[in-house]
Amino acid sequence: MTGQQDRWAELTGGQAGEEYARRFAQLAESGQDMHGEATFCDALLKPSARVLDAGCGTGRIAIRLSQLGYRCTGVDIDSSMLAVARRTAPEQAWLLGDLARLESLDLGPEYDLVLAAGNVIPLLAPGSESSVIRQLAAVLGDGGLLVTGMGLDAAHLPLEEPPLTLTEFDQWCADAGLALHRRYATWDGDPYIEGCGYAVSVHSRFSPDAVTGQTDAEPP
Repeated sequence: MTGQQDRWAELTGGQAGEEYARRFAQLAESGQDMHGEATFCDALLKPSARVLDAGCGTGRIAIRLSQLGYRCTGVDIDSSMLAVARRTAPEQAWLLGDLARLESLDLGPEYDLVLAAGNVIPLLAPGSESSVIRQLAAVLGDGGLLVTGMGLDAAHLPLEEPPLTLTEFDQWCADAGLALHRRYATWDGDPYIEGCGYAVSVHSRFSPDAVTGQTDAEPP
């Protein structure tokens, strides 16, 4: 950790939970599909799989995945966001914690999929990104998936400029024992083309003695 405040807290002051929930409620009322990320993950998972929603916010995705039959745990550093999640789904597991210090939380057995949607990675504290990815990879079992969604330009980020590149991100993943399987431009699975402003990436954890470089393989 660098000791620096994460970019999300700098933007919101850690008090955005209720406003965030209202905004997504309005989008849902307007007829927009609020379950794109959950639908994407559902296609990758086996029944009753364990899912860690890292940077879960108000719990929108984890709640939907739980409704689909998966065992979900949500972790977030923003207590105002978790307050909404706990009120909405009090029966689910919601943990307050720093993604760079997941080892300090009681997360239980290994996970089949770790999700970091909603620009979680770009909004981390500067300099903590590689540490967070190592922590996320560490809770996955062999063959477990890390699924991320992130903006790559100002049009897809609440920032003036992107704080990282896909090349850097992929290297951090490789250093953590994760191999890239597939990359898309949207949660609907549109093909990723170099220069896209958004990337949905699926990385898989491999065993130390596994053959790597299987980037053309379909996710399980």
